[in-house]
Amino acid sequence: MPHPHLSIQDARHLHLAAQGLLRAPRRKAGKADVLAAIQRMALLQIDTISVVARSPYLVLYSRLGSYDPAWLDAWLAEGALFEYWAHEACFVPADDYRLLRHRMLDPSAMGWKYPERWLGQHRQEIEALLDYVREHGPVRSADFARQHGKGNGWWDWKPEKRHLEVLFTLGRLMVKERRNFQRVYDLAERVRPGWDDARDLPDTDDARRIMVRNSCRALGVVKAGWIADYYRLKRGRYDALLHEMADLGELIPVRIEGWKHDAFVHADLQNELVQAQAGKLTAGTTAILSPFDPVVWDRKRALELFGFDYRIECYTPAPKRQYGYFVLPILQRGKLVGRLDAKAHRQQGQFEIKALYLEPGVRPSARLANDLATTLVKLAAWHGTPMLQWGKLPPALAELPALSRETV
Repeated sequence: MPHPHLSIQDARHLHLAAQGLLRAPRRKAGKADVLAAIQRMALLQIDTISVVARSPYLVLYSRLGSYDPAWLDAWLAEGALFEYWAHEACFVPADDYRLLRHRMLDPSAMGWKYPERWLGQHRQEIEALLDYVREHGPVRSADFARQHGKGNGWWDWKPEKRHLEVLFTLGRLMVKERRNFQRVYDLAERVRPGWDDARDLPDTDDARRIMVRNSCRALGVVKAGWIADYYRLKRGRYDALLHEMADLGELIPVRIEGWKHDAFVHADLQNELVQAQAGKLTAGTTAILSPFDPVVWDRKRALELFGFDYRIECYTPAPKRQYGYFVLPILQRGKLVGRLDAKAHRQQGQFEIKALYLEPGVRPSARLANDLATTLVKLAAWHGTPMLQWGKLPPALAELPALSRETV
């Protein structure tokens, strides 16, 4: 039987369907929708930059629309989620603790995330800190005073912060909850009562296979070269495993226009695949994405799938930035059409659009202007910054009525 043939736009639509970004939500989100969205993505990456909403909250907003960010914090505190190193630091559904437990037990391959030298040099103090938590209960890094003035960034953490990070990477401490986005650490056995490595831990091959399966489901459309990135698995050839999963009915082999390599669609998207073949799978949502959204966090995949050449520039010296400090990709009806340099001024109630850039070849149409205006007004309101402050816009876009400074 011949494999289904898809256009690159069909592939994008299937990916966005898997991510929950194909169409706008049809109803107001509830608390359960937050957990369902994370389960759908498998991982929700954490980042602390708060120029606009912190990344995990913005990723959820892109999919759910207006919702209460406290629901994410609540799911963590209730134990439905846990934090650990997955793609990077991530919120992960509690059922998948078993998949990442192997990294805790043998963190030697985790690079800078496991400062083995620090553990060797400070083992006695680290064990003393663990005993303190055992006796006195959960702690934050902020509970320990810095001895020598203010720190200068992650490279200048106070010793207790480093100790907590070591114990977190080893899985001896876990994040019980967050308070004002600060981690609260407690003993793993108190956060995950009843867990037994001997009874509950799958072998490493089974855990890897489940992570590959989760990655395929979250991505919707996959090729072998994209697999390792999602959970930061060991790089290698995944072709044979994907074909084996296809033989088992977990994946559907497809041909994608312009691609020479094998591609697969997850079986959960079989109905959407049929619609795509009939030319009926369309994208209807416009969203402002976090730089750490799964759609764009693999920069190579974003380039291959969307033709979107993207990197975050907050770590680039200001004179060398092309677009801005914290630039957000713009998704419009199945395409990445531009990027937005924005900042939420919460005390002033202003959402500043420093600059908006369109991708080469994107035409500044009335439809695009209307989509952007509607999306930005809602996004600003959700931030509690309902006054839009306009900066640099492409001239042809700024002239359209929907984006005039007088009408927004």
